[in-house]
Amino acid sequence: MNQPTPAIVAQGAAQRLPRAALVLLCIAYVLPGFLGREPWKSADITAFGYMAELARGATAWLAPQLMGRAPEVDALLPYWLGAWAMQLAPAWVASDFAARIPFALLLTLALFGTWYATYYLARNPEAQPVAFAFGGEALPTDYARAIADGGLLAFIACLGLAQMSHETTPALAQLGFTALAFYALAALPQRTLIPAIGAVLGLTGLALSGAPAIAVLFGLGSAVIHLLDRSAGPIARRHQVWWAAGIALLTMLVALLAALLDLWRWRIDLPGASWQEWRRLGRLLLWFTWPAWPLVLWTLWRWRHQLIRGSAPSRHLALPLWFASVALGATLTTASADRSLLLALPALAALAAFALPTLGRNVAALIDWFTLLFFSGCAFIIWVIWIAMQTGVPKQPAANVARLMPGFEPSFSLTPFLIAIAATLAWAWLVKWRVGRHRAAIWKSLVLPASGAALSWLLLMTLWLPLLDFARSYAPLVRRTLIIFQQQPPCVEAFGLNSSQIAAFKFHGNLTMRPMNAASSCPWLIVDKNAVKTPSASVDPKQWTLHSVMRHPADRQDNLQIYQRTAPAGM
Repeated sequence: MNQPTPAIVAQGAAQRLPRAALVLLCIAYVLPGFLGREPWKSADITAFGYMAELARGATAWLAPQLMGRAPEVDALLPYWLGAWAMQLAPAWVASDFAARIPFALLLTLALFGTWYATYYLARNPEAQPVAFAFGGEALPTDYARAIADGGLLAFIACLGLAQMSHETTPALAQLGFTALAFYALAALPQRTLIPAIGAVLGLTGLALSGAPAIAVLFGLGSAVIHLLDRSAGPIARRHQVWWAAGIALLTMLVALLAALLDLWRWRIDLPGASWQEWRRLGRLLLWFTWPAWPLVLWTLWRWRHQLIRGSAPSRHLALPLWFASVALGATLTTASADRSLLLALPALAALAAFALPTLGRNVAALIDWFTLLFFSGCAFIIWVIWIAMQTGVPKQPAANVARLMPGFEPSFSLTPFLIAIAATLAWAWLVKWRVGRHRAAIWKSLVLPASGAALSWLLLMTLWLPLLDFARSYAPLVRRTLIIFQQQPPCVEAFGLNSSQIAAFKFHGNLTMRPMNAASSCPWLIVDKNAVKTPSASVDPKQWTLHSVMRHPADRQDNLQIYQRTAPAGM
């Protein structure tokens, strides 16, 4: 006989994750990456460049530009947030750190949105576990909290979340507002005021962050799902028409706002027909959403009767499936596949959480052992290479770092070292807790994946931070260029530089950058040799003399030519 729901959960398995542990895990995941680092190339420093221009008043707020160039992502709100933070911050606060503050809050918003969305989806009557004949089944609220804890753990555990969720880019803003809209539309049947406000802010923020089409699809699909929902009682069903109509009206207003601000752009970029292109997308889907995607497939299989029933699929499955499908569609049809796939993670995490009450003990043990080996191995490698950088032993890792990062000089900092030690000891305790004792909580299978992902990211952003800054920042390249200038020039002309390079020279070198112009009088010219096929044919030899060639010590793609003016402008 088919059960009305595949979830069979006793009250003892619905215990929630201790709040202190959950908060510490979130803090350990959010803060590293926003503290103490340089802006990284290329999207991170590029977005920061537009924010800095807005903060200085050097460009229009409705049409931000960087040396006459519009941003690749037609967004406004992310650049406004960073610029406002820079303007409000005290003078002693570094501008790049100030710009990261609202984005750290956006990541926090994504965590909260994912938890609450999963919670309200689990409160849906059709998502509740089977009622036992003599009682003892999980209480609705306790069950929903345990499922929400699992959803948040699944979200943190996704491998693709780490780097992009810590950059000051429109992609993180889109993620935060997607999670907010996801929560609002999931909670709307049970709450009214706060979800309504969340829906307005989420869909509007998503459109202003460069994704108006995704916002419209989220809204229209959610309106249809609410209209077809049959899980509510007769009285509540009367309100579903109003809810659906309200969501549809809000969606139309968001689309109109995006049109008034000229944020609509045709950016469909279908993948090529080659096997290599589809294999690349397949690899991206596999690793970026790991470990959520196997659990999502298991959820769709075990809950298939609620998904393919005659009238309409259950809302707790249909809503996250629609959000994930829209994001996956954008992944397959846009050039920035990874940043589009980022928007699928809150919904995928919610779907993965509903697999937890249906997992067998053998499957849960397999997840634990694989996670234990994988993240313990990652932590071990990070520590070994750090020790090699500090001491030269083992010799081979130290030699590899010296070969790949010529000019990098390792340094020791006590505070990051102590934080890394504490995180490693906490991981060892957690492994002992998980392996040594069997816990009945349904979220137990995702504790190690989420903690392991947080551990690896924290170790990278403490022990390896100087190395990562050297490799992923333009600061070493800019410092080498400033040595050539000897003294601060009044301005520097640029030819062939991309937006990230221009932003880097403005920030790290405090240089006034101008496009190459025959009427200009700047004493120096910087040319990107890789972007310009024949720099010698593009640069007037009567005015400029090649002074030197400058390469990024860790990236051969950054190949610059430095020219010095030899004749007055206009001659």
